[in-house]
Amino acid sequence: MNKLLFICVIFYSLISQAHNTDPEKDSDKPGTISGVVLDAQLKQPLPYVNVVILSTNGETLTGGMTNEEGIFEIKKIDEGNVIVSIQYIGYKTVKRNYTIEKGHYKINLGDIFLEEEVEGLDEVTVIAEVSTIQQKVDRKIITIGKDLAATGTASDLMVGIPSVSIDAQTGEISLRGNSNVQVMVDGKLSTIPTAQLLRQIPSTAIKSIELITNPSAKYNPEGMSGIINIVLHKNTNIGFNGNLNVSLSKEIESKFNSALNLNYRNGKFNFYGNYSNNVSKNRNNGNVFRPENNSEQFFRFLDQRENHQYKIGVDFYLNERHTISVFSNQNISDDSTVGRTNAIFYDDMSFNQDQIFSAVGDNASSQYNFDYKIDFAKEGSNIELEIDHNFYDGENPVFFDQIAGPLSDYIDYNETERSNTTVNLDYVNPISENSKLELGLQARLFNTDIAYASTGESFSDSGSLVPTPSTNFDYTRDIYSAYASFSKKLEKWSYQLGARIEHVNVDAIALQQDQTTSDITEIAFNNDYFEIYPSVFITYTPSEKNALQFSYSRRVDRPGIGQINPIKEWSTPLISSFGMQDLEPQFTNSIEINFIRNFNERKGSLTTGIFYRSISDEINRALFIDRSDVTSGRVILTHDNFDNTSAYGIEIASNYRPFGWWTINGSFDFYSQTQKGIAENIRDGVRLENATIADIETNVTEVDNVAWNFRMFNNFSVNKNLAFTAFGFYRGKNRTLQFDVDPMYFVNVGLRYSFLENNRATFGFNYNDIFNTMRFSFDGQRPFVQTGAFNWESNTWNISLNYRFGGGKYRAKSRKRRDDNVKSGNGGFL
Repeated sequence: MNKLLFICVIFYSLISQAHNTDPEKDSDKPGTISGVVLDAQLKQPLPYVNVVILSTNGETLTGGMTNEEGIFEIKKIDEGNVIVSIQYIGYKTVKRNYTIEKGHYKINLGDIFLEEEVEGLDEVTVIAEVSTIQQKVDRKIITIGKDLAATGTASDLMVGIPSVSIDAQTGEISLRGNSNVQVMVDGKLSTIPTAQLLRQIPSTAIKSIELITNPSAKYNPEGMSGIINIVLHKNTNIGFNGNLNVSLSKEIESKFNSALNLNYRNGKFNFYGNYSNNVSKNRNNGNVFRPENNSEQFFRFLDQRENHQYKIGVDFYLNERHTISVFSNQNISDDSTVGRTNAIFYDDMSFNQDQIFSAVGDNASSQYNFDYKIDFAKEGSNIELEIDHNFYDGENPVFFDQIAGPLSDYIDYNETERSNTTVNLDYVNPISENSKLELGLQARLFNTDIAYASTGESFSDSGSLVPTPSTNFDYTRDIYSAYASFSKKLEKWSYQLGARIEHVNVDAIALQQDQTTSDITEIAFNNDYFEIYPSVFITYTPSEKNALQFSYSRRVDRPGIGQINPIKEWSTPLISSFGMQDLEPQFTNSIEINFIRNFNERKGSLTTGIFYRSISDEINRALFIDRSDVTSGRVILTHDNFDNTSAYGIEIASNYRPFGWWTINGSFDFYSQTQKGIAENIRDGVRLENATIADIETNVTEVDNVAWNFRMFNNFSVNKNLAFTAFGFYRGKNRTLQFDVDPMYFVNVGLRYSFLENNRATFGFNYNDIFNTMRFSFDGQRPFVQTGAFNWESNTWNISLNYRFGGGKYRAKSRKRRDDNVKSGNGGFL
């Protein structure tokens, strides 16, 4: 509480300083410039247009903004020659030269008509025809065109994003072959689990994907491989307007997505509301064969999802410098999974197990956000206070029906309450035209409380069945941080230096109660640490066509709830997954070099990059053979910390237009990572059915994983209304601690047709995985020799319709996008 009070005191001091101007000094500036800004076509006033007064060398002197009637008046301007720059998003900038002198202290510009910028209009309100890739100083930006947006959900769309992979079984996302990645939506954390969030966002609602692989100091340092920020389309139209998206996919089961975005802007208020949903059924199946004991497991699943998300907010422009914005985001989810797992032991049928389970997920999450921004007289200088509160409440009972095997029918009850409060204070000061200083303070307060109870039985260490203990797990993590960042641009060079300091306190306790004796076992864990995270960015631009970038940052991966929660996350007849409560964070030093080449005649661009990561206290998988049931081959999955390791990779991405009607977006990424983990096995010469605890060998296993991916989009424009697309993907063979994963490839094709006035409506059709080749297959040696494969509904067709309505323009509220997330759960059951 004292630290929060300290933040508020600093905020108050900065505001006071911002309003403390010298009236005598201002009175020596006699000039006044006024006028009215209008839309050139509609002849209507444009509110909140930026009017900037510049010196003849381009330095910002003062400025202002038009009111609701498009009128502006800027006072206290020094004598001399000035440039009046009138800037408005979606319109061409107007610049005029004037002289403030005796006899001309008051200058009325009269009516100033702004013309729409066609390119700007496309960028703001219309989905681009073709996706593009841009390399910025600290991120790669993939602008989503209609070729990518027609694929269904955000989870489907991510398959086509360079360096990004989606686990089709679990929905887990990874970047550069590593799942230690943070996922944001418009720079904010959602309490909704990442896999669920990606499946409910319609791809047509996404404007761009930002891959922030080496974030600067102003970003939170979580995520070894970086940050993935999903940027949604903003509605920047005046009056009442919006857009509607609907999408339907089907192979065996149907999957439906829709989204409605509405906006109303009038005067000092901007009201907006969004609704999106995802209603779907998904079937997948697989098998795992173990030759050592001649056994085979068969898996069949049916997932049913129904997610509804609502967002409502308002921006209130108190005056030209002060803006208050509030919004609330509500999500309701009703998911269920019905599955059957059948384990067959062909040599000894007495070991057979057959289980039907049904999981019911009923959860809701809420987000409440307040933002207060003050723009100072100096252009680009501002201070902003943001308070964000997230809450998640979920109940997920799982019902197990034992058709065959040693266990009886039982129910697992899981209840989760999670809250996350973030307070940010950010200050930006453009010291000069070519340099900028950014300062910030942040407090993040996170708590989760998980209660678990079961009516079933578990194997004890002696191998006998006992009632499953109930567990309550309470986890609190408070983080207080401050950052500073300075950037400067020279003739051909630019650099940015920054550092972030953090104090972290973790307090966790698990209470396990024995159902027979009622004895309670307490497992506590505390961690308190202070860290500094520096960052360096250097860019060299020898010409307009070429640029070379170097970056360095230090990062941290704090273990996620699924990795530290000692409560059983899920279970099948032969596999159970648990967290390890005393996991320590892992730290990464990351170096990256990128080269950007722009082709002639707007043909496109080529971006190549290399990266290297040095990782300490790596968090990775630990696979143990269940001591209570060795002969059946039961496995326990968890995580642990391991020694230092490293990773490196190469990335190549290009968008190229060989002809006016043909555009290619292609990417190739190659990476190598040394992984360390525990994967137990039975010593050589001992058959599994005869094994005892003494035959189990425990060793730290090291695997050098080399993997590569290739993606290519082709867009063929027949005319301004009709276009065809073709997408191909190939993932090379790669290795994990447990498996060697076979190559995977597929091809998608589609078409888009735009119609109605100004192409307001777009119809899309996609046929995915046309050769039905997309599947996950593997073979492994640890902890047992095994082969297997999983299949899902990939051979789908999809139809979509997008319709937008409204007109006009205004300058939308500009809000910071920041990351605030931790690593997600354990992942799949293999």
